[in-house]
Formats: sequence, structure tokens, C-alpha cells
Amino acid sequence: MRDQFHEDLDTITDQLVELTRLAGSAISRATTALLDADVQLAESVIEADKQLDEIRINLDNLSINLLARQQPVATDLRIVVTAMHMSSDLERMGDLARHVAKVARLRTPESAVPPQLRSHILQMGQVAEAIVAKCGSIIASKDVEAAAALDKDDDQMDELHRELFAVLLDEERDLHRSTVLDLALIGRYYERFADHAVSVARRVIYLVTGEYDSEVSYDHEEAEDADVIAEIERTS
Repeated sequence: MRDQFHEDLDTITDQLVELTRLAGSAISRATTALLDADVQLAESVIEADKQLDEIRINLDNLSINLLARQQPVATDLRIVVTAMHMSSDLERMGDLARHVAKVARLRTPESAVPPQLRSHILQMGQVAEAIVAKCGSIIASKDVEAAAALDKDDDQMDELHRELFAVLLDEERDLHRSTVLDLALIGRYYERFADHAVSVARRVIYLVTGEYDSEVSYDHEEAEDADVIAEIERTS
């Protein structure tokens, strides 16, 4: 019985790693669709998000069954409960990649990103890809030091987001209002993507050490988006 329990725990870990792989693929392809105005690629990202949702549901069902059948305690209990939280973060990362793809689809046949900001958005996409790849390795290895170091990647994303926002508020840039609004939301999607990866890394730290670090809160995400849009509209 205990052998099966630990096999199920290994399955949970494997599924979490698979979620990071799928989220990484999604944000990579969404970035390409956005920059190249590739509507077919955008559609594929949107459709593929269903796979992440299915894995998350299966993982949560397995976790609930383990809690009911095995009634784990101590470290084993932490593994199961923390895995459910991590799957939620990773599924949300897939949603954010889907949102980027939806912007790409909305603006085709034109690109939602003006030429002068292509390299900036590309860099945000590359940082997002790197951070979710590291996230997968952290889950597989339960490397506490690597998990703690992920904050540095998130700092880079935060700086890119601040720089983008500064450009959007610069009246001399003379960007069309729809472009400004698109980019404001795109920037937030990439920033949140990285934040959720950091949240997963912090959960790994808790899993290994039993000590819980401060965590990114997403309770007011919609309100924050509204604030961003209101600020852009006020200055545009």
C-alpha cells in the first residue's frame, strides 16, 4: 500500500513538471504569434490550454484520492496539499499564455506590437520561458537554493514591465490608444506569468523545509488590471 502511495506521489511530481513544460511551450508560441501576427499559431495556443486544464483536474483528483485513502501526515501531507496549490499556479500560467495568444488573434492581420517595441516584448517572452523552465527543474529536483534564486529572474521581468509601462505613458511615443491598451495588458500577462512561477518555487521551499515564505497574492488581479487601464486611458 505504501509503495503505491509513493508511486502516486512520483506521478504527481511528473504531472507538475509536465505542466511547466506545457506552460513554457504555450508562452513561447504565444509570443511568436503575437510578434508575427500568426493567427493559426495563436489558435493552437488557445486550443492547447485545454490540455493543461485536464492535467490540473487529473492531478487534483489524484491528490484528493490520496488524502482520502492514505490520510498522510507530516511531509507526505505537505507534498499532496502543496502539489494542489502548485497545479493551480501552473494552470494559471497556461491561462496567461492563452490571454497573450488572444491578443495576437484579435489584432491579426496586423501585429499588436509596434516595431519599436518588438525587441522588448521578445525579451519578456524569453524571460518567461526561462523562468518556467527553471521552475520545472526546481519541482523535479526540489532544489531549495534554485527555488530561492528564481526571484532574480522575476526581478528582471518586473524591470521589463516597468520599462514598458513607462513607454506607454510617454506622450511623445504617439502610440495608438488600442495599441497602448493591448500592451498594458500584455505586459501584465507576462509579469503575472513570472509571479506564478515564483509562487511555485516558494511552495517547493515550503515542501522541503516546512517554512513558508511570503507569497505573491492574486486576490486583486482584476482590480489591478482595471487600475492599469484607467491610468493608461487618463494619460492617453
